[in-house]
Amino acid sequence: MSKELWDKGLAVRKEVLGAEYVERNLASADDFNMPMQELVTQSCWGWLWARPQMSRKMRSLINLGILSALNRPHEFKAHMKGALTNGCSREEIREVLLQVAVYCGMPAGVEAFRLAREAMKEYEQEKRS
Repeated sequence: MSKELWDKGLAVRKEVLGAEYVERNLASADDFNMPMQELVTQSCWGWLWARPQMSRKMRSLINLGILSALNRPHEFKAHMKGALTNGCSREEIREVLLQVAVYCGMPAGVEAFRLAREAMKEYEQEKRS
């Protein structure tokens, strides 16, 4: 494990997804899935998300499109909240999800809109508490 990528990735991951969410994932990791947590933290967050060539906002919008197209609801909701944290507007998110509906199919778009609304509501509630 690269300590530099881990440290950088952990910081970015917490900034985007929220420290509580990340710490909960790490605390529940065991011998079986800790290597996956290390891989995600180092490669996704420490290497890719830390690259300066693209804004976090743009990365969030791309992730929402990919995750909704792949039907990954848990990850979609986490990244939906991250997209809001990264400054993505509801209108920008809506446009991404409309594009998903046209290019990936209506069921994918409908599900993405449903999950997005849930995540927006949860995000607002978390901000208030």
